Amino acid sequence: MTPVLRRCAVALLAGIAASTGTAQDVKLHAFADARLVDAPAPRSFVDGGSGHTRYGDDARGVRFGAAGLVVTAQPTPSLFALVDVQLQRTDRTDLQVPEAYVRYRPVSTGAWRGSAKAGLYFLPISLENDGIGWTSPWTITPSAINSWVGEEIRGFGAEVREEWRARSGTLSFGGGLFRNNDVAGNILALRGWSLSDVTYGIGGRLREPADRGERETYDPFRPIGGRTGWYADASWKAIEGWELRALHYDNRADPAAYTLYAGGERLFAWRTRFWSAGAVWTRGPLTVIAQAMDGDTDVRPDGVSFLTPFRSAFVLAGWNRGAWRPAVRVERFSTRNPSERGHAVTAALNWRPLDWLRLTAEWLHVDVNRDASAVFGDPSRQGGNQLQLLARVYY
Repeated sequence: MTPVLRRCAVALLAGIAASTGTAQDVKLHAFADARLVDAPAPRSFVDGGSGHTRYGDDARGVRFGAAGLVVTAQPTPSLFALVDVQLQRTDRTDLQVPEAYVRYRPVSTGAWRGSAKAGLYFLPISLENDGIGWTSPWTITPSAINSWVGEEIRGFGAEVREEWRARSGTLSFGGGLFRNNDVAGNILALRGWSLSDVTYGIGGRLREPADRGERETYDPFRPIGGRTGWYADASWKAIEGWELRALHYDNRADPAAYTLYAGGERLFAWRTRFWSAGAVWTRGPLTVIAQAMDGDTDVRPDGVSFLTPFRSAFVLAGWNRGAWRPAVRVERFSTRNPSERGHAVTAALNWRPLDWLRLTAEWLHVDVNRDASAVFGDPSRQGGNQLQLLARVYY
C-alpha cells in the first residue's frame, strides 16, 4: 500500500469512527464464509498457474473464502461515507481495502438531483455484484467481466453525477477522473480472462502466471507515469422493472512508463480502453441480466507496441422466490495477441433460511483455448468443472 493511499484509507476510517457519536445513521455490516470445494485439474491462476478458476490442482476439501467489514456513516442527510475492509485468501492471506469513499448528495424535492463522490470506489460497471462487499446475490463466482473488474478496475479520484427523476423512470449520467489504475489490463493480457470471486484492493497483490516455485506479484493500484484517466456513463431505470447502462473507460496510461518489481523486473503501465453496456429486466420473481464489454490494452516496452483486444459477454437468469434463489449464467470471452477463446456456464442455488445465513451450491464449467498456456508447459485447451458448497454468515 502506497503512503498516500494508506493515509487516505486511514483518514476515512478515522472520520467514520469520529462521527459515530453524532451521525444520524452509522452501520456496521460484516460477512465471512467457508466452502467445500472440488476443483478442476489445471493449477489456478491464483497460484500462478494457467487455470481460469479460483481453485485448481484437483483441490478438494474445506477452504476459507473471504471475510469483510463494511462501515457506513451518514453524519448529515447529504453526506455519506463508506469503508470496506476484506480478508481475502489467495496464495496468501491479504488484508485489503476494496473501497473507501465519501459521497455528497444534497436532498432534493425536485426532478433533478446531483451528487459528488471522492475516494477509492468501484466504477458503475457491474449489474450483478450489488451485495455487501461487492459480492453477487446470484452466484458465488461473478462473470468473467466482473471478475476482472474486481481485480484491476477501480477509481481512485472523484466523480460527479446528475439524476433526472421522471414519472416513467430515472435517468442518470456522470463521469469521473482517477489515478492509480495504470496497470489495468496487465493481468488480462498476460493471463487472460478468469472467473473468481477474489476482490483486490489497497494492500492486495495480484500474481502473474509463472512456473512453479516462481512468484511475481504486483500491486494493481500502483501509480506508474502520473497520468489521469477518465470515464463517463449513463443509465436509464424504468419503473416497469428494466434498466439500461453504458460506460466508457480510458485510463490514459503511458504504455512506455514502468516501475520495478521487488526482483528488478519492469512492471509497465498499460493503456486500457473499453466500452461496457448492460441491461436488467425484472418481471415478478424473474430477473434477467445481460452485459457485454469490448476494448483493448496496449503496452510498449522499448518502443514496441503489443496491443491486446478483448471482449466478453454474458446472460444471467435468476428466480427470486422467498428464501430460494436459483440462477443460471452463460458467457463467452476472448482476447487477441495472445489468442484466447472460451466459454463458461454457471448454475447456482441459493438458500437464505435466516437473515444472517446464506447457503449456496454452485457448479461452474469452463472451456478455454489459450495459445500462451504452452509457455508454462500446460495444454492450450483447458477446461473442467469447479464445484462449491458455500456457507456465508452475515452481521
